[in-house]
Amino acid sequence: MSKKENKQENKDKPLIKKVKSILVSQPKPQNEKSPYFNLSKKLKVKVDFRPFIHVEGASVKDVRRQKIDLSQYDSIIFTSRTAIDHYFRIAEEMRYNIPNTNRYFTPSETVAKYLQKYIVYRKRRIFYGDGTLKSLGEIIKKYPQGKFLLPSSDKLKPEIPQLLNSLGINWKSGMFFKTVISDLSDLADVYYDVLVFFSPSGIESLFHNFPDFKQNDTRIAVFGNNTYQAALDRGLRVDIKAPTKETPSMTMALEKYIKEANKRS
Repeated sequence: MSKKENKQENKDKPLIKKVKSILVSQPKPQNEKSPYFNLSKKLKVKVDFRPFIHVEGASVKDVRRQKIDLSQYDSIIFTSRTAIDHYFRIAEEMRYNIPNTNRYFTPSETVAKYLQKYIVYRKRRIFYGDGTLKSLGEIIKKYPQGKFLLPSSDKLKPEIPQLLNSLGINWKSGMFFKTVISDLSDLADVYYDVLVFFSPSGIESLFHNFPDFKQNDTRIAVFGNNTYQAALDRGLRVDIKAPTKETPSMTMALEKYIKEANKRS
């Protein structure tokens, strides 16, 4: 094996080394029973939280510039609670009175129940799947006659338009909020053993804030295939990956790694 091949093999192989500190690139959980707090207490590791990205709402002018008239859409597709917040915010700022006859479609019951924040929850006009895009498509198929609006961010996953186009429905997406890179300059001289990412945007934020970032012994944990690929594209070594059959959540993946790494040290 050549030196170049050997170097690549070592780069691809996860680094197993003791963990004392973790930075999760998300807001701190409000729920005291969060599995991250349990992880910290159980394994005696420091877990901090810091959003690497944040959401900013589009203005009414931004939405109108997209030639979106809310009154023209009787079927609304929400893929996240954030989308729900910004749809109803825009409607309020436009002084648009949302009719009770609107239908709402979401991929999961969790997102569907969040609608209770804004409307009286009636199952006859709220439809949800089992958490997958495929199930969302199956539900929409039953009510294809509507005119659909998909409030989304500026970073819409390609699988969603592909699904909606395949259904042959009349639909339009609208950018109601955008993902913005957070300022992390105060972390320049702070070191963590593990950095945890949940989206390609988080990886992008890391290199935007620290263009000369060198991984060295820093372990990188990623959730999802898109985040995994984004890390590889940036030349990072991925040491912890979720979800897997064995570790379906990020906290489970972290626990498994830490137990193995700290046992060796």
